[in-house]
Amino acid sequence: MLAPVLTKYGFRIKTRVGLVIGNLMIHGRDSEEAQRKLRQMYRDCEIIECVCHRGDPNSLLARYGNQRPN
Repeated sequence: MLAPVLTKYGFRIKTRVGLVIGNLMIHGRDSEEAQRKLRQMYRDCEIIECVCHRGDPNSLLARYGNQRPN
């Protein structure tokens, strides 16, 4: 039996008290599963951004906003 393929998703959220948290990394089979796991930890949060990360694990994990690599 093969292990399920998990993809890493990076989130930027606003908590229910208004704090912005960036670069939250959560594994999931798909975006919906990762969001479900996120909402178990951060109830009533607002998801500002969700980025799917695949490929080299040593690469830069997340970039938010209009930032571009140099």
